[in-house]
Amino acid sequence: MALEEKREKRPPVTPMMIEEEAALRNGSRGLPPGPWAEAAGPRPRTTERHIAVHKRLVLGFAVSILALLAVTMIAVLLSVRFEECGAAADGPPRAGGNGSLSGVARQPPGAGQPLGRPEEEARGGEAAEEEEEEEEEWQRRRELPPWARPRLPRHLRPLHYNLMLSAFMENFTFSGEVNVQLEVRNASRYIVLHAHRLHIEAVRVAEDKLAGGVRVARTFFYPQTQVFVVVLNRSLEVQRSYNLKIIYNALIENELLGFFRSSYVLHGERR
Repeated sequence: MALEEKREKRPPVTPMMIEEEAALRNGSRGLPPGPWAEAAGPRPRTTERHIAVHKRLVLGFAVSILALLAVTMIAVLLSVRFEECGAAADGPPRAGGNGSLSGVARQPPGAGQPLGRPEEEARGGEAAEEEEEEEEEWQRRRELPPWARPRLPRHLRPLHYNLMLSAFMENFTFSGEVNVQLEVRNASRYIVLHAHRLHIEAVRVAEDKLAGGVRVARTFFYPQTQVFVVVLNRSLEVQRSYNLKIIYNALIENELLGFFRSSYVLHGERR
């Protein structure tokens, strides 16, 4: 008796079944190959490592910006500080290349308080009234008077200075005399120059020995701009040369400004 093997009947393999099996192996969720299968397939994702790198880049950029701002602020503060120190060391502004008259600006700005006299104090009220009248006149012109402006006027140009100083260490005072040769660029009866904490003894303005002197009407200090003003009876002529002579005295201050005094100790003795 012949034994026959029983075989399980299987359905025939079709091309559609082959495509579905290939799709399942490729991870396309059983979709046949095509644009829909590509759209439904797995996509690459940003890893944690990439995110950490991006965070570091952003943080480094922010730190560099903050460092740049800090350096800029420090540079600005240092420049302002240096300018203040330079201004304190040099005293009041002096004449630059514009030809402005610095006058007694070459003298120490912290030289001392004026040594008043009774007759000068008596004339102080009259001088203040005249100064107010002149300021009102300039206000009617809608202009600042030359002594109230931040820069010295340019109608005079100094050509030569001759300065003499005498220091008295007994009472820490000094006296000075300055002669300034002036060239007149624009006619004016005002001479404005820098001076501070000085006592003016005498002021003379002369053209030459033959023409004689120009009468000085009055003088006054203007503390707001630290200037000394000489008011003449007549205007100085253009393209003429004049000589300004000022005699003054002041204290040798115990401050690090202008003409000041200092001391040191040698072998236990202060000198």
